[in-house]
Amino acid sequence: MDFMHIESDANKKIKLAASLHQRKSREKEGLFLAEGVRLCEMAAESSWKIRFALVTDQLLSTERGRTLADRLSSITEVCLATEKIFLKAATTEQPQGILLVVEQQKNSLQDLQAAENPLYVVLDGVQDPGNVGTIIRTADAAGASAVLCTKGTADVFSDKVVRSTMGSLFHLPIIGGLKSDEVIGFARGRECSLLVTALDETAKPLYKRNLAQPVMMVFGNEGNGVSPELLKAGEKTYIPMVGGAESLNVGVSAAVALFEALRQRNYS
Repeated sequence: MDFMHIESDANKKIKLAASLHQRKSREKEGLFLAEGVRLCEMAAESSWKIRFALVTDQLLSTERGRTLADRLSSITEVCLATEKIFLKAATTEQPQGILLVVEQQKNSLQDLQAAENPLYVVLDGVQDPGNVGTIIRTADAAGASAVLCTKGTADVFSDKVVRSTMGSLFHLPIIGGLKSDEVIGFARGRECSLLVTALDETAKPLYKRNLAQPVMMVFGNEGNGVSPELLKAGEKTYIPMVGGAESLNVGVSAAVALFEALRQRNYS
């Protein structure tokens, strides 16, 4: 395999990759980083456009790594760098010798194709990148139609979110920067029940909700919960708990709710 060799950390590609550690640069360039062997394998098999790949001898020392590099060379430019130069571009402390600069796919609500029996997930101001990535991964596993994010939700193209999705970022539409009224209007337009998670005396238990019909599930901010606009417009729903815990982590709540939807739709 004959790759372009990068000899200096002043190289434009290294500088570009390093700049993508910052949200401002990701938004300006319309790019983001994907790191790690498995994540890059999934990116290579997806429809997402890869601007270029950066690899090291560490990756090429394994058969799996060489296979991945060869696959990438058929779809994009692959550059070989020393470990020291590679670290200038990487965000992880112990990288696996592979990094992709990927073009962001930005969808709008108008881009979403009508699903026969949609299950939409809304992240309403969820700020922790690990939670956002976990919920995207869970939504993918549960067969969700799309993930919608309101303003204030963590950047889905940040390195922590991308890693936490474990490749699910490449599997389902994700739409960000939405206002509450846009979410509400979309739910009504698609004739979806708008279920909002809330610890409220007027809320109805999750297990008494019909989740086999078109549904939009809203999960709120870690500290403040779902926004007042969505609370007012939606049907308040809670997850019953019998122990002494006051609440569940939002990522856990999403998993419980989404897999209850999966159970009702496929196994009841």
